[in-house]
Amino acid sequence: MRRREFILAVGGAAFAVPLAVRAQQRDELRRIGVIVQVAQDDPEAQASVAAFKAAMQELGWRNDHNLQIDLRGAAGDPERMQALARELIALKPDVILARSTPVTAALLRQTRTIPVVFTVVSDPVGERFVESLARPGGNATGFTNVESSLTGKWLELLKEVAPSVKRVAFIFNPKLAPGGGSYYTRLIEASAPSFAIKPTVVPVSGADDIEHAIDEFASKPNGGLVVLPDTATLVNRNLIVALADRHRVPAIYAFRIVVTEGGLMSYGIDVLDQYRQAAGYVDRILKGAKPTELPVQLPAKFVMSINLKTAKRLGLEVPMLLQQRADEVIE
Repeated sequence: MRRREFILAVGGAAFAVPLAVRAQQRDELRRIGVIVQVAQDDPEAQASVAAFKAAMQELGWRNDHNLQIDLRGAAGDPERMQALARELIALKPDVILARSTPVTAALLRQTRTIPVVFTVVSDPVGERFVESLARPGGNATGFTNVESSLTGKWLELLKEVAPSVKRVAFIFNPKLAPGGGSYYTRLIEASAPSFAIKPTVVPVSGADDIEHAIDEFASKPNGGLVVLPDTATLVNRNLIVALADRHRVPAIYAFRIVVTEGGLMSYGIDVLDQYRQAAGYVDRILKGAKPTELPVQLPAKFVMSINLKTAKRLGLEVPMLLQQRADEVIE
């Protein structure tokens, strides 16, 4: 081969390789749909999705490089959840990340082929999202936010910070809560006698219902609130905190963010950590694993947060031993 022809051949090959690599990178762009149950700009959603993206990046997936993330927020609206599920499924993503029971239900009504990784779901077997925790058996797997002692722990902590509590209202939206509310209802009613507490079921459908229900419940003494981890209570968390303050009613929540925004105390999963764990499952699915091969994960730990400013406003003295046990104390 002549020298000029050799140089051209080598140079052309060198030029072709980067083009091939760039083309391969474009071909390998993977698409993830993400649906959160609250509004897309809700601080809870923003923090959770940021944790997921950071974990994905640590695993080698960078948004707009080899990954495209399509984020949607349902703002607590069941009809919008259905519409967003249809919208994302039509985009044919490689996997969908879902937050909450109603969002996961909306997705699985419309696809049994696209892999779904769920987070903060209370009863995936009872909701028929999976066949069993160990062997999901379909196109969905993920992470739960409950174990059997959780509701008893809510009552125990509420009594510890407010010993005078003898009545507890537990607030939920039947359209959005696990099992229509029956999942937590059974657990709380089973736990309540151990703490000499009379439980009161308070189903609500929106802000007006919440205000009326808390106003009525707080009209009698020695009451407390257990705010269940459903979409309606999270969307309306600021209203619930304000009403609890107005009536000087102690309340315990399932999510830390409520305490950082003024709620008295919370006990529940570390939501951000669960999103980081979900990134691990999404990564494995993108690399070829099937949801049915990935067991549903139970919570590894629960975290407790206490807001001493709110306790002071409510006239409560938080025991020092309880403060020492807390993972976070806001002063």
